[in-house]
Amino acid sequence: MTDRIREFLRTRRPDGPCLVVDLDVVREKYTSFAKAMPDTRVFYAVKANPAPEVLALLAELGSCFDTASVAEIEMALAAGATPDRISYGNTIKKERDVARAFELGIRLYAVDCEAEVEKIARVAPGSKVFCRILSDGADAEWPLSKKFGCDPAMAPRVLELAHTRGLEAYGVSFHVGSQQRNTKAWDSAVASAAGIFREMADRGITLKMVNLGGGFPTRYLKNVPAVQAYAQAISDSILAHFGNHVPETIIEPGRGMVGSAGVIKAEVVLVSKKSDDDDVRWVYLDIGKFGGLAETMDEAIRYPIKTERDEDEKAPCVLAGPTCDSVDVLYEKEPYWLPISLEIGDEVLIEGTGAYTTTYSAVAFNGFEPLKSYVI
Repeated sequence: MTDRIREFLRTRRPDGPCLVVDLDVVREKYTSFAKAMPDTRVFYAVKANPAPEVLALLAELGSCFDTASVAEIEMALAAGATPDRISYGNTIKKERDVARAFELGIRLYAVDCEAEVEKIARVAPGSKVFCRILSDGADAEWPLSKKFGCDPAMAPRVLELAHTRGLEAYGVSFHVGSQQRNTKAWDSAVASAAGIFREMADRGITLKMVNLGGGFPTRYLKNVPAVQAYAQAISDSILAHFGNHVPETIIEPGRGMVGSAGVIKAEVVLVSKKSDDDDVRWVYLDIGKFGGLAETMDEAIRYPIKTERDEDEKAPCVLAGPTCDSVDVLYEKEPYWLPISLEIGDEVLIEGTGAYTTTYSAVAFNGFEPLKSYVI
């Protein structure tokens, strides 16, 4: 919670749940990444928060952009980024979308299988491709599945095909899991990347780039290491596994760039119990999983929640959203401690919500409006 957000909420009093993002925090985070990793290009993950004001600020600061669709590519271009500062980082693309991206000037694409290489070769000739490999995501609070990436042993075949099809086999990428608090989580993936570089060299193909992905965390209820700690650990891994042949590197921060810049204002709709002897209250907010808090799924992300009654005695409660869907429960397996005095109509502030909230908000489920966003 920044003073600017606090003042905005005090003076504007927006109705209904809303997200407020402070651009000063985004600027500070970008500067931190750029200073901590001066030889690494920053590709902001647009999917984290594609607000035009956020993209325009980052474009002005010199950021590059990791995009997942043609629409995101167009957003980055509209914000002032040039095509050479944009990657099409989704490994699952329609061929016509690749063709459109190529028309827009995009020349950097992610792949993780031969079929995706063939698409790009047909409609984006001469482009650079990097192959995403699987990473186990151990220690991440929001681990990733096997949906993206291939076994490292398969990557040389994919990259060699790209080379034979007239594309530039440019490098290797991976993702160590979102909200990764272990600074050493990158080491085994960097080791795999180095092995792929060596095998490709044996095949007469020189790779140039390692995409270190995202994973950089936001502080929620637990402290997280500073960006500098990640930078040092990653640098140590690259030197250990690549030696003097240091590759180009890029990172794709999303949550770590904008998560702490945002606060959601919400309201208590109902406080109730399920039985007379129930020790745990149910507290219902006017925002839930379908309103932008999808990352509470499996209670993976536990947001800090502040109220004006935080000095009062607290007790555990089940926290839920307002919709007529039984999965719209935020915290039940591990109840959330909130003031016993909390009442209907009280305002709550959900911190660390600048990433993956507005874009997860349903269009009109149960007739509720999408999450409103204000960028200041």
